[in-house]
Amino acid sequence: MKVPFFRPEITEEEIAEVSDSLRSGWLTTGPKVKQFEQEFAQAVGAKFAVALNSCTAALHLALEAVGVKRGDMVIVPTMTFAATAEVVRYFDAVPVMVDCDPRTLCMDPQQLRHTIEALLSEQPVAGLKPPYGRLKVIIPMHYGGYACSMVAIMDMADFYGLNVIEDSAHAFPAAYRPPTADTGTTIIRSTPLSNGYIPAGRFGRVGCFSFYANKCITTGEGGMAVTDDERIADRMRLMSLHGMDRDAWKRFTAEGSWYYELVAPGYKYNLTDLAAGLGLHQLRKAEQLRLARERIAQSYNRAFASISELETPVESEDGRTHSYHLYPLRLNLDKLTIDRAQFIEELKARGVLCSVHWLPLHLHPYYRETYGMTEGLFPVAEREWLRLVSLPIFPAQREEEVEHVIRSVIDVVTCNRR
Repeated sequence: MKVPFFRPEITEEEIAEVSDSLRSGWLTTGPKVKQFEQEFAQAVGAKFAVALNSCTAALHLALEAVGVKRGDMVIVPTMTFAATAEVVRYFDAVPVMVDCDPRTLCMDPQQLRHTIEALLSEQPVAGLKPPYGRLKVIIPMHYGGYACSMVAIMDMADFYGLNVIEDSAHAFPAAYRPPTADTGTTIIRSTPLSNGYIPAGRFGRVGCFSFYANKCITTGEGGMAVTDDERIADRMRLMSLHGMDRDAWKRFTAEGSWYYELVAPGYKYNLTDLAAGLGLHQLRKAEQLRLARERIAQSYNRAFASISELETPVESEDGRTHSYHLYPLRLNLDKLTIDRAQFIEELKARGVLCSVHWLPLHLHPYYRETYGMTEGLFPVAEREWLRLVSLPIFPAQREEEVEHVIRSVIDVVTCNRR
């Protein structure tokens, strides 16, 4: 048996919606995009949603909308995908990296505090040396779909007067229930949903989501930004399509006008109706898809719980629901005769395809060469990434495929114990 790392869950509903778009004549941004924005905003309890062609675009436009400029400092996790930091470099601003929590792999709030204090007191930090530019933004990333410690992060952001833009690429429909409804802090700006939870992406000024093919819901390629700030939403919408002063698709409707003006040097980041057609139906079954992922994660957890060579990922707890975009298994390498690369190759030989999330950003050549970053700066991320293996986890995964993954992992461990 061969088990892919991912296989999309696409039904006849999605296919019919895309076919409807093809027949309608609206292939690019049109009425389905607007409907998708409205339904997504409602799903997460946001006032505004802006559909885009990627989460990377959402992060980029969010930074632009809050006024990031050349030389500004933006705090990001080192344990994240390229996009979280590369959008900072689009402005010739400086990504300031922070180590991860050893348990969740999300940004460590204690390390975040140390980093902020070092920057503000002009002390060396994260491989960087003063003088520093303005400290402007924090971008926490919800690793694997487990919500970051947003209460602590937002408390710090409020205290130091910083913007928070959430990288929620993994995190729909993950959510977080604050410890109490009356914490006395100013961080809970968003109204909880009817179940008392605040969705990941709804704590900061802007939340940015990904609908890439293997995400929890997909539009093939796509993303969304959500906010309660109308000015931010309007600016992001404007900049998403060349800086035009009116919605492009409305120019071709009965109530529209052919005339437009360019008011800013914008980008080409709009989502298409074809993609939004997929998204509408994926969105309506998002919780069903999340529960399917959760069941697979629970099967893995039960199977691996008593195996000392393996460490299962953090589960839904502490008032948090997990989207289970990833299942990041960790190897206790001191109990194995093989390394992580060999472990993955042995699984591949048994028909199980895996991945790794991720090589920490500061270890990539670009950040080494640009900022002189070296090993040893972020010891938790450096230690944990060496033993991470992301197992297949997707809603279309059949029970026999889940069992095959479990048997294969156990077999590799059994054959390679010390």
